[in-house]
Amino acid sequence: MTEMVFGTAPVRAGEPILPKWWRTIDKWSLSCVLGLFGVGLLLGLAASVPLAEKNGLDPFYYVLRQAFFGTLAIGVMIGVSMMPPNQIRRLGTVGFAIGFVAIALLPFFGTDFGKGAVRWFSLGFASVQPSEFLKPGFVVFAAWLMASSFEVAGPPGKLYSFIVVMVVSLMLALQPDFGQASLVLFSWGVMYFVAGAPFTLLSIIVGLVVTAGVFSYNMSEHFARRINGFLSTEIDPRTQIGYATNAIQEGGFFGVGVGEGTVKWSLPDAHTDFIIAVAAEEYGLILVLIIIALYATVVVRSLSRLMSERDHFTRLAGSGLACAFGVQALINMGVAVRLLPAKGMTLPFVSYGGSSVIASGIAVGMLLALTRSRPQHQLHDIYRRGR
Repeated sequence: MTEMVFGTAPVRAGEPILPKWWRTIDKWSLSCVLGLFGVGLLLGLAASVPLAEKNGLDPFYYVLRQAFFGTLAIGVMIGVSMMPPNQIRRLGTVGFAIGFVAIALLPFFGTDFGKGAVRWFSLGFASVQPSEFLKPGFVVFAAWLMASSFEVAGPPGKLYSFIVVMVVSLMLALQPDFGQASLVLFSWGVMYFVAGAPFTLLSIIVGLVVTAGVFSYNMSEHFARRINGFLSTEIDPRTQIGYATNAIQEGGFFGVGVGEGTVKWSLPDAHTDFIIAVAAEEYGLILVLIIIALYATVVVRSLSRLMSERDHFTRLAGSGLACAFGVQALINMGVAVRLLPAKGMTLPFVSYGGSSVIASGIAVGMLLALTRSRPQHQLHDIYRRGR
């Protein structure tokens, strides 16, 4: 049908997959992701050594593990980015189904590792956080449902996606993992907005979310404790937020010097949730701004390439993945500077963690696949042929 309306687009016959992938991929976004991975290894050399010594391990134990998982994630990202949109839809749907079942099994087989939230499966030699893998699958599955509502006599996909996001958010909140629940809701809201949802309906949904937040504050001690700590006018210097705030202040513009920071010896999560504090203390505001620029480049370029996309699924899924990627980074850094309450969320490709970095590789691989240049994107070629 597309060829009947717009005409056929020239295709390079017999072009090998790798040259075609390299020609169509967004090289700026790919370079920024590789840059973030490099920054993560650099910061891991500083942030993870104290933890390794505390646990009686080789000083570079966590760095080597991060390099292994990161290399695996980059390989997965490149492999996924070679897929066409229909394969991305299948991969996301299967991934969402597996992640959903894994989340449902957490109350029975999961563990909290002493952190007060049952979010992980312990495998002995490693741990898996299924919510990390659920996110990209959910975005793709919800985008598929929404896109189906644009078809003639199609199902009410937007309503189905709303039911799915409510169920998933509730399951995550019960862990409790309000950070991931908020991120899932946000990514769905972005896709719903792109799909043409009226502002009034979005306002009602925001009101429901606020109501749920108030209810959670009154019913969950874990949630209330974090909100109270965020709203408090005084910061306990012995808490993670206190250590992180002090480290950022000490770093200033140029930092205290490579290896000279002290926050990594005090923060138990310096290599994961608060790794940006290590960056700010040792390398200063300059490195922090570089990290922000890398994330912003990926998000802005992805959204700009999706603006010319005519396929509903590709546009919705790409927008959701791009915004989820950027907002997760924003939440992590916002917590460190006390602009947001603590959420226990990693910095994609920078923080230590096998589940986090591999899931980020899958998500960004999907995003790169959906933002690849395709002949039908070039509207000026269609207009030229029409003349």
